Amino acid sequence: MNTQTHHMLRNLENLGFSFDEARQLRRISMTFHAWDEAECGDSNNYASFSIERDEETNKPYRCVYPHANNEVKRYAIPDRETGAQRRLDKIIGDRNNRYNQTNGDPGGHVRAYHQSDCRGASLYIVLESDLNGSDIHANYTKGVAVYR
Repeated sequence: MNTQTHHMLRNLENLGFSFDEARQLRRISMTFHAWDEAECGDSNNYASFSIERDEETNKPYRCVYPHANNEVKRYAIPDRETGAQRRLDKIIGDRNNRYNQTNGDPGGHVRAYHQSDCRGASLYIVLESDLNGSDIHANYTKGVAVYR
């Protein structure tokens, strides 16, 4: 484990997560990052491809757009993003419940933010008190960046 990863895990522990939860948050962030990269798409000499969700069912598909013709191919894939979000919600809820039992102060609750731009950290954990009532979408960087 490198020094930056150790520092990040320590910061998460300082926010009230166990070491095991901090490691799980890191894995969730890696899942989000891989998913976000796949949604952005990629290509090779033969085709472009990306993950896209069906507008009606919200199911994810790997879509392949061949350069030689217009026959788009869609392949159903497992929804790893929703599973990671479900695990994240449980970890955040467990941490906030422990905090409630110990302190009873909701200002110490944390919130998670999934930032889907694949060029940076995909997951941030922010103390609600650091938001000062502002929108998390504009202030998520005040929290701990959970990265690979």
